[in-house]
Amino acid sequence: MTPTTPRIAIIGAGPGGLTCARVLQRNGVPVTVFEHDAAAGARPQGGALELEMTTGQAALRAAGLDEESAALARPAGQEVRMLDHTATAPFPYAPTPAPAPGAAGHSEIGRGELRRLLLDSLTPETVRWGSYLRTLHPLGDGRHRAEFDDRHNETFDLVIGADGSWSRVRPMLSDATPHYTGVTFVESGFEDADTRHPEIARLVGAGSMMAASAGKALFARRDSRGRIRLYAAFRGSQDWALEAGVRMTDTEAVRAVLLDRFAGWDERLLALLRDNDGGFAGRPLFALPVPHTWTHTPGLTLLGDAAHLMPPFAAPGAGLAMLDGAELARALAGHRDPDEAVRAYEAALLPRATEAAEHAARGLAEALAPDSPRGSPGRLRARPR
Repeated sequence: MTPTTPRIAIIGAGPGGLTCARVLQRNGVPVTVFEHDAAAGARPQGGALELEMTTGQAALRAAGLDEESAALARPAGQEVRMLDHTATAPFPYAPTPAPAPGAAGHSEIGRGELRRLLLDSLTPETVRWGSYLRTLHPLGDGRHRAEFDDRHNETFDLVIGADGSWSRVRPMLSDATPHYTGVTFVESGFEDADTRHPEIARLVGAGSMMAASAGKALFARRDSRGRIRLYAAFRGSQDWALEAGVRMTDTEAVRAVLLDRFAGWDERLLALLRDNDGGFAGRPLFALPVPHTWTHTPGLTLLGDAAHLMPPFAAPGAGLAMLDGAELARALAGHRDPDEAVRAYEAALLPRATEAAEHAARGLAEALAPDSPRGSPGRLRARPR
């Protein structure tokens, strides 16, 4: 770093932003994280996050948290069941066995557990909760004045956009905006599935299950604490519920629409839509153009979904954001000139992100292909992550 340590701001306290902050602080570089959420527990963090050796696990090693994360993580269920709409497997498939205890392999950790682990690793007051970035004003020499929703302003030498799909930093670098992919997920789930929903648990198996036919699919995946997370996926308008005359808060009305969409499917599969615990949540899938690139701009950069929003298929998702954060932090810690560090980071990030986004787009197309799942067995990899 330069003799005068630059002021660095990370916008967004997701896995990528927090990993970046942790690795920076571990290398003696001060940083402030600004997060829109009012507090760490202000909203649910979602289901389990799969940690791959080359992305999430590599990032946690760089953060010096590999032992702590291993204590919280568990082997990821690698069994994948591929079915058609009759609940029949169209081709033989031998599942990948789970790794033996202590062996290298994919693991998974609850997103809430991961967030707490990362937050606890930071120095006190690193995260400024309830801080929403309104705009950035260039001041020259790479410096930017950040204006927040409470009207307070701060000036930084580097602003890192780790603020997700609808990033407030991205427009300073790129004209690209997320577009609707034409595919919607409707999420639901089953609590304590092995005890309360044994038939569903047997259908899903030890890892995940995909049942697909004619451009529609049901994805079920084992989650933490005995939960099974379900996604009903289909092509159509992102306003499908409004067009059907239902509100997402009306569970039985949404259920009826979904059962109609999947009419003719085997009753064992329809039970996934009939017997879920709780309600449904709409998850339209958005993505940035591929490739998404930008001209290097001193004092600004992006990581995670802010840089490479892609469908959650056959791509490491949050793990890739964590790797982004770790690599950016290591570059900043290892260069005397922060701008050279960001250039080096972006030179590695952009081609890697393009490859991952192309892979994710192919996975989405294959999973919802008209002949799925009777095409290539390679589509087994085209499942939500």
